[in-house]
Amino acid sequence: MKLGEALLQALKAHGAGEVFGIPGDFALPFFRCIEDSGILPLITFSHEPAVGFAADAAARLRGGLGVAAVTYGAGAFNLVNPVAQAYSEKTPLVVISGAPSQGEVASGLLLHHQAKALDSQMRVFREITCDQGVLDDPGAAPAVIARVLRACVEYARPVYLELPRDMVDVEVAPVPAGPPTPFEAGDVAACAEAILARMAGAGRPVLLPGVEVRRLGLEAKVAELARRLDVPLATTFLGRGLMATQEVRRLGTYLGLAGDEEVRKAVEESDLVVMLGIILSDTNFGVSGRRLSPDRTIHALDREVRVGRRTYANLPLPALLEALLARLGPRSASGASPRLPVPGGLVEDEAPVRPEDIVRGLNDLLHAEGPMPVAADMGDCLFAALDLHDTDLVAPGYYASMGYAVPAVLGMQAATGRRCLALVGDGAFQMTGWELGHARRLGLDPLVVVFNNRSWGMLNAFQAGGRFNDLEDWQYARLAEALGGDGYRITTRAELGRALRAACRTRGRFQLLDVSLAPGEVSPALQRFVGAVKRLTPAPAIP
Repeated sequence: MKLGEALLQALKAHGAGEVFGIPGDFALPFFRCIEDSGILPLITFSHEPAVGFAADAAARLRGGLGVAAVTYGAGAFNLVNPVAQAYSEKTPLVVISGAPSQGEVASGLLLHHQAKALDSQMRVFREITCDQGVLDDPGAAPAVIARVLRACVEYARPVYLELPRDMVDVEVAPVPAGPPTPFEAGDVAACAEAILARMAGAGRPVLLPGVEVRRLGLEAKVAELARRLDVPLATTFLGRGLMATQEVRRLGTYLGLAGDEEVRKAVEESDLVVMLGIILSDTNFGVSGRRLSPDRTIHALDREVRVGRRTYANLPLPALLEALLARLGPRSASGASPRLPVPGGLVEDEAPVRPEDIVRGLNDLLHAEGPMPVAADMGDCLFAALDLHDTDLVAPGYYASMGYAVPAVLGMQAATGRRCLALVGDGAFQMTGWELGHARRLGLDPLVVVFNNRSWGMLNAFQAGGRFNDLEDWQYARLAEALGGDGYRITTRAELGRALRAACRTRGRFQLLDVSLAPGEVSPALQRFVGAVKRLTPAPAIP
């Protein structure tokens, strides 16, 4: 078997459904291999950041691996930001970079796309991936692929493979099925017993699942744990959209001082908060009214579990959940909570649109048409998404890179076949919105709602008055037709309601709703978040 084909077969066996990429000279042999072999479909975009965001979102929504293939130097360095985000937010993303041939390396010449040194790219990606490998040895390559892909799956973080262009057609052995990383069963048992002992002594326990639960495909098991323990469950800012289809006692989204007061009290006044797969980031806990003490928390993340002040190392979350469920046995719980209330009932009049009107209109649509996966960009559109009906939500809630939603929604539909919705600010749309031009060629028809306030709205909410936050109105609805879709320019609530219904009915072309908002208008959720941040952040001293 040729090395390129062996790599593609291994990717497919580990859960990859497609390869997103942009060709370049050092990657051309591998791209030819992808296309000729038909092992995985190849989906190309215009700029590497979109490739990374699309692959990231595909992995988040579908599960399995996301795959991004690019060329050496000029292509791979464009992927650094999306891969850093995938590392921070725990997405299993495989980066495959073409590389110079052995003859070119031995020439002694500086090679095009080369930075400081030939291995500069490897050293950069070593900082933002959990494992790496260079496939320059036919005998060792299968084992390297097996090791790196196993790390990607087990740790739910990006990995990096460098494939010299003269190695793609070299004959190699099949990639072996790598064994899982071993762990001590006794440690798992001891940890499970310690957790259940703490749970038995708690009067007001709460479960907080995080993104690692989704990345490792554990939502159903966490829901079963919540039912057997008969404890309520909340999600965090970064985990919004988790457990959306699970029958559990959901409290809502915990946003500290910026969120619902009942949810805040349930979490912050709990005598035991069980955090499974939670990233301890500022976006999750930076506006907490009361810090969560280690003495009243259990925290499992990255194969490490802390029960109070004790730490259990090299303990995978799937094994821990199995041990907990095995010890609990079936129990009758008090049942699932009713659906959490969300704002709805858009008033379709001639009043100008506000962010909360977009949420009401979308909730009316989701109520009528059923759930639709959502990709939200960073900014007010993400805070507005917190008030949507329970549905799958993919967003960069921690790393907070902009330009995510449009490539993400294309990657999500390509990976799952489901029509998806993108919420994006005009600033983020200017970065990557042009990737919608590929939708027609790829047979994709997402709905895209642009929050157009002619500014970097979220930044303006934190520091108003600077002209550096201002943007021009690029008339995005007019541009939609040139890109192969339909555009709607919306200035009133009546126009918003009509456009949402028309966009939902129209299939086969992407639908772009350019919603005009007054500068300075932000969602109630963002207003609360900004207010909480300002209350908790002391003003700088004036000398």
